[in-house]
Amino acid sequence: MPNFSDRVERISISGIREVFEAAGDDAINLGLGQPDFPTPDHARRAAVDAIEDGKADAYTENKGTRSLREAIAEKHRADQGVDLDPGDVIATAGGSEALHVALEAHVDAGDEVLIPDPGFVSYDALTKLTGAEPVPVPLRDDLTIDPAAIEAAITDDTAAFVVNSPGNPTGAVSAEADVREFARIADEHDVLCVSDEVYEYTVFDGEHYSPIEFAETDSVVVVNSASKLFSMTGWRLGWVYGSEERVDRMLRVHQYAQACASAPAQYAAEAALRGDRGVVGEMTASFERRRDLLLDSFDDIGIDCPTPQGAFYAMPRVPEGFVDECLDRGVVVVPGEAFGEGGRGHARISYATDESDLREALDVMAAAYEATT
Repeated sequence: MPNFSDRVERISISGIREVFEAAGDDAINLGLGQPDFPTPDHARRAAVDAIEDGKADAYTENKGTRSLREAIAEKHRADQGVDLDPGDVIATAGGSEALHVALEAHVDAGDEVLIPDPGFVSYDALTKLTGAEPVPVPLRDDLTIDPAAIEAAITDDTAAFVVNSPGNPTGAVSAEADVREFARIADEHDVLCVSDEVYEYTVFDGEHYSPIEFAETDSVVVVNSASKLFSMTGWRLGWVYGSEERVDRMLRVHQYAQACASAPAQYAAEAALRGDRGVVGEMTASFERRRDLLLDSFDDIGIDCPTPQGAFYAMPRVPEGFVDECLDRGVVVVPGEAFGEGGRGHARISYATDESDLREALDVMAAAYEATT
């Protein structure tokens, strides 16, 4: 009988995947975090050109091509006003690897990492894979991350805390005052703030702010990705950035785990960053329309749901049995407890799906709600 590491035995396949596997082939899937827009043509073309020109046949630099990292740096200078050196950027295999290298490079076994509860499933699992302990921090009633709750949870063992805005699974967007507090807390307590900003462009109400805009030390590392910004989930191209010293350590992890991100994906992401951004506004407007449709229908049904201000998720409060009832009726929604104990009594719904399917699913949810109340 083979022996397995304690670290891997502490994690399991996510509850999201379990729901998918229980659904029928013809189910309406409101569980998948996948924009229903194609990757921009100019990004696809750049990858094809790179392949045909032989530029994608070899390894790139470990950090990624210089031209991609320059495009990423230009994006963050324009969007956050951050004076980012391209040398302090690592192109990764999606935002998932960016999160992984950030935690591996900064967290030791026995340390604590504060994570939002409910929060993205990877925060808990990736922390456990480092040998550290995830410490769930409850959200406010409106599902935003509370800086005071983070500060109160810090102990001598705290190595890092994770913030995510716009949020998955909540759709919540942190206010500027809260983001300033995240930066202050990281600075004053000398703990790392890992800021997951992969839904940065999908904001309906308010604005996106990054803790790195306000930090006075090198206490913030930012994770981002082309996946949700440009509907490029399958390309697996993300990035992580921070101070030179932090990037040096993250690069050591990335170098041995990945060597470099996919070369064709790097050329595609560079084109997306430098090219026409029309698709970004189109996606955001479409998701906002669907959000409003969802909230109006929830109001008619009697389902209570904090208003999502970004991303393309809603997290309504639902009665016991609601998720299973939806699944039995052919609509996939994810139980809130898949994202932490704080999600119990909620369901996560992704409205990044065709509006006609969304309307049909809402009829099913109305029936499921009636059957469980």
